[in-house]
Amino acid sequence: MIGTIRKHSKWLWAIVIVATVISFLYWGSSTSRNGGGEASGDLGSVYGQKITPDEWRNSRAEVELDYFFKTGEWPEKNPKVTQKQLRQDIYFRLLLNHKADDLDIEVDPKTAGEAGRTFLRLPWLARVLGVGGPMVPFDVFVQRVLAPQNLTAGDFMDFVQHELTLEQLVQTFGLPGALTTPQEAAAAYKRDHQEWSAEIVLFSASNYLSRVTVTPPEVREFYTNYLAEYRLPDRVQVSYVAFETTNYWNEAEKKLTNLDETVEAIYDQNGPQAFPDAKTPAEARSEIRQAVIRRQALNDAHQDANDFANALFSMTPPRPENLAVAAKQKGLAVQTTEPFARDLGPEKIGPAEAFTTAAFGLTSDVPFAGPVEGPDGYYVMALVKNWPSEIPSFEQLRNRIEADCKYHEALLMAQRAGTNFDAGLTGQMASGRAFGPLCQEAGLHPELLPPFSLSTQDLPALKDRVELPQLKQAAFTTPPGQASGFIPTDNGGFILYVQSRLPLDQTQMAADLPQFTAALRRQRESEAFNRWLLREANRELATSPAMMGTE
Repeated sequence: MIGTIRKHSKWLWAIVIVATVISFLYWGSSTSRNGGGEASGDLGSVYGQKITPDEWRNSRAEVELDYFFKTGEWPEKNPKVTQKQLRQDIYFRLLLNHKADDLDIEVDPKTAGEAGRTFLRLPWLARVLGVGGPMVPFDVFVQRVLAPQNLTAGDFMDFVQHELTLEQLVQTFGLPGALTTPQEAAAAYKRDHQEWSAEIVLFSASNYLSRVTVTPPEVREFYTNYLAEYRLPDRVQVSYVAFETTNYWNEAEKKLTNLDETVEAIYDQNGPQAFPDAKTPAEARSEIRQAVIRRQALNDAHQDANDFANALFSMTPPRPENLAVAAKQKGLAVQTTEPFARDLGPEKIGPAEAFTTAAFGLTSDVPFAGPVEGPDGYYVMALVKNWPSEIPSFEQLRNRIEADCKYHEALLMAQRAGTNFDAGLTGQMASGRAFGPLCQEAGLHPELLPPFSLSTQDLPALKDRVELPQLKQAAFTTPPGQASGFIPTDNGGFILYVQSRLPLDQTQMAADLPQFTAALRRQRESEAFNRWLLREANRELATSPAMMGTE
């Protein structure tokens, strides 16, 4: 969607701003259709006007469509969605729509129609529906996207029109940010892009480990003092049958009889920027082709997984062992995860939030889940065992505790060394002595860093020894010709000597400044609008059912 936003009309930028506000400013993400409940009882008021059931229903539809176009799926597929979140997002939408009405903001039909067509031109939507051509036909969109969600064409057009009115709200209440002057933008560019030349001295705990000795009583005391650090979280182990896209790839490719035409249509619509990592148009087309095939393979995998899950869930009584029985009947392999924690997930499957959430929802009464979408397919699972949180005994962790205790002592030694060196450094440099010789006298070896600025995203020379934001903060607050003072880190600490600020490349600045200025204005416009919206929400929604916790 980002590619489409860049390529097409300005109004989509406002949608992104508003979506960000609704998602993060106050309560959280847009949410599930089924989680919000129906409008009933006293729905409260906004700007002194009672909220009607029809307004509630229409705003709920807009929240759902907003979520769909931001994520590519309906919110009920997100297991983290709650009823409270949905109600809160609906109230936010009601507030914004009412403010637009109060200001008599109107959208002409021609603009609304073009905006609606822009949504239907989104490449991912065509891929999901398997439609070729530059735009999804409206009747197809209504029948295959809206109707299954009990939404109508009118809901979609209301959503589009309100998205356009939100743009005007952003322009109105974000105006102070949009008035950033060229001089302000130039000053911000210089602040972000002017590079430093600097040397760094590192005090690493690993360099002091060989000097550390610990006694058994010290190790036991360390275990007692840091007992909470050794607590194991709740864990679960599941068995599962995987329906992976790789097993459906060849058949999926055969099904896509208009594959070449689909690829060309998507490429013509979005261009090579749809896949910015592609170096050539041929590579971009290849990636589009892979994405289209993968979607078809994923759909086929989901169908088989759903059929298998139906067979499994029909077996009575429901027992975890039924997974293996059902799999054997269909000639499918059963795999078992290692015990895993909620925040890590199963190692074999990789990052799979839905899989992890489903696994931790299993109980002896509900031992099955699925189909659950993973990083490359669908899974049907059964509970093997749950482990509650616990703290292993000292004997179970003796070697790890001893290693941790030694490292802790080495860390303290490194930080004492850094603090002690820093204590005399400022005075000696003030008397005219240079940073380099002072380091050499102390047996330290400063490293010259490559030039960097506040806009630097990566500095390989650090090799994860120092967090880049810490380094930037030290450089930004240290005058040229001075040292930063000792700054502790998780693995020791460092002192940064800022040699000088390097001159800006004026030619590069002149080339970058127009785009930088536009981005800065958008950012400040968004910030100004967010401040306004927060004030409005605090005043108008403070006593709403969403804020009062009523359902």
